[in-house]
Amino acid sequence: MNPLRQLISQTAIYGLSSILGRFLNYLLVPLYTYTFSASEYGVVSEFYAYAGFFAVVLVCGLETGFFRFRQKPEYAGEAVYSNGLSFLLLLNLLFVGAAFYWQQPLANALRYPDHPEYLLWFACILALDAITALPFARLRAENKAWRFAGIRMAEIFITIGLNLFFLLLCPKWLALWPDSAIAEIYNPDVGVGYIFLSNLLASICKLALLLPEFRAVPVQFKLHILGPMARYSLPMVVIGFAGMVNEMLDRAILKIMLPYDLVTNLKMLGIYGACYKLSILMSLFVQAFRYAGEPFFFSYAGRADAKRTYALVMQYFVIAGVFIFLLVMLYIDLFKYFIGAEFRTGLTVVPILLLANLCLGIYVNLSVWYKLSDRTGLGAWVSLAGAVITIALNIWWIPLWGYVGSAWATLACYFFMVCLSWLLGRLYYPVDYPLGKIGAYLTLGIGLYVANHYLVTACQWNNWLSGTAGLIIYLGIVGFLDVRPLLQRHA
Repeated sequence: MNPLRQLISQTAIYGLSSILGRFLNYLLVPLYTYTFSASEYGVVSEFYAYAGFFAVVLVCGLETGFFRFRQKPEYAGEAVYSNGLSFLLLLNLLFVGAAFYWQQPLANALRYPDHPEYLLWFACILALDAITALPFARLRAENKAWRFAGIRMAEIFITIGLNLFFLLLCPKWLALWPDSAIAEIYNPDVGVGYIFLSNLLASICKLALLLPEFRAVPVQFKLHILGPMARYSLPMVVIGFAGMVNEMLDRAILKIMLPYDLVTNLKMLGIYGACYKLSILMSLFVQAFRYAGEPFFFSYAGRADAKRTYALVMQYFVIAGVFIFLLVMLYIDLFKYFIGAEFRTGLTVVPILLLANLCLGIYVNLSVWYKLSDRTGLGAWVSLAGAVITIALNIWWIPLWGYVGSAWATLACYFFMVCLSWLLGRLYYPVDYPLGKIGAYLTLGIGLYVANHYLVTACQWNNWLSGTAGLIIYLGIVGFLDVRPLLQRHA
């Protein structure tokens, strides 16, 4: 199969589980934002922000290490897998034990003294996700994309079903029949905790579906395998942790940095977290591309035309990313109904966050230079530099502009990382990316969005007609400049 077609095919299958599947999960956002107040939803945003940091540490970068070391002839692929999996099992068992022992002091420190169970549930969720990361990586490496997608989709449907059961069905059932058996399993005081509990039960089901990937895998701790893997993978922890700083720090510190009382700060955090969800199409597209792209980049690295292919991949990635940006922003009057009316005051951050996530996707493309040249340590310094910018700008801008300052800080960080990564890539693994065409498409997308905003607000044009016209113009230009020549070459 043509390598570009193979990448597109794999991205589409992974997208079934990440984009389509999590889009279904995304449909829970209206349930959350219409069921809970902004301050209650702020608790959810805060906990999932913390979860992002721990998720990176608990996987230890072994996903990328597994992809790299299974390709090396001096290591047996199964030995790499069993040693990595054994290490993750031990680490995460210790983590859950520590969370169980210190759950009340941690809950007190986070100002949730009445709900220490949140901490334990989250620790179990994180441990289960970390333990299953390597089995999922093996499915990707073996091109078992459909099995990967099927398990991911099952997890998502279970999560959705449990959320609907706990948040929609149980309250109505309890109101109609207060003495029924439902009172034994449902407690209204748990509140947003049922979101966490639904996630935990779905993670347990995911582990059960992945049990065949654990079968006949010996527990091994061989230093001649774990040592080199650790040296390669640990910088990926720094990269991932710094990435979480860039992606999640705003939601983790808004409660502290905003200059209001605790309830108001949680309300602002809830608004920002809900509006962040409106950029989910872009972030899910980036995630699906990452799932397919990482094994593709490694497996294709030895080909004579690898760099030309990487440049072409970047070009079409940007074209697709700009399309998603326009789809959301030109039809924002439709997308805004996915969140409750109380949360729509934060819609101004959506275009900023969409562009930030697009920059993140471009950075994912550019990251081939340090992964393929075995310079993960240098890649870690790029991520750390981005993290420093994120921290500094959030501390500076949140007191001035609130959560809008956080959105701008995210965009500034990712744009800086794109520029720095491109410069370093020119030194260590030069790829001739079509910068002119990439810049033109980015400018075109932003220009069409600004023009549409002006026509709708200043000239009173119909927003649906104006948005549709802008999208048709973009697709027409893409079709003429890129799709038509591609079809002619394969005719």
